[in-house]
Amino acid sequence: MKKRIWELDALRGLLILGMIAIHLTYDLVDLYRVVTLQNPFWYNLGTAWGGMPFVVISGICVSFSSRPVRRGAMVFGCGMLCTLVTAMMYLLNFSGKGIVIYFGILHCLGVCMMLWPLLRRLRTPWLVLLGIAIIVFGLYARANLRIGSFLLVPLGIPNRGFSSSDYFPLLPNLGYFLLGATLGRWLYPTRRSLLPQVNENNLILRFLGFCGRHSLLIYLIHQPVLAGLLALIF
Repeated sequence: MKKRIWELDALRGLLILGMIAIHLTYDLVDLYRVVTLQNPFWYNLGTAWGGMPFVVISGICVSFSSRPVRRGAMVFGCGMLCTLVTAMMYLLNFSGKGIVIYFGILHCLGVCMMLWPLLRRLRTPWLVLLGIAIIVFGLYARANLRIGSFLLVPLGIPNRGFSSSDYFPLLPNLGYFLLGATLGRWLYPTRRSLLPQVNENNLILRFLGFCGRHSLLIYLIHQPVLAGLLALIF
């Protein structure tokens, strides 16, 4: 059994806990309106960019993954499950149309992983240039392109009026993924921890590592759990 790189698990765990905090804040502020943010800077920053570190870490990990297509297909399938659940919530009038997840972070990560076997053949300098080009074009398209289509939702060029509760298009996120993959090549050529001297068995790191190793499951169940708890409380 291969030894996992503990700092990547711990960082992923920290990020998933941060995402839970962001979603809890959203529920309290926008749904139940029991909390008012006078200065919502950090909340808005987390909502807009909170998923980008996940994409980068996924890129780092895929650089030494032996089965990226299999893993990507599983993650994408979980994304489609989220699409089905949110679509049913809308069709049953439990929420507005904006709740539907058409191409969320799980869809994005799944497609990026499945594309990796085609892109891994590129030398690192070309991979960096391609990642930067995708990011620049994606940010430009988001800010300037006014002609979109529902068919272009996965690319980040949707039709006017499009809304979704979780949206991570391939442009620019595939670029972040590729930069993460180059970091993986650079930082982990031997596929070993960069911090072997740290005691990874202390309570905090063990907890973060546990959350990181089960981040997909936690992501799938945390919103229903939050919704149920808040419904009981309020």
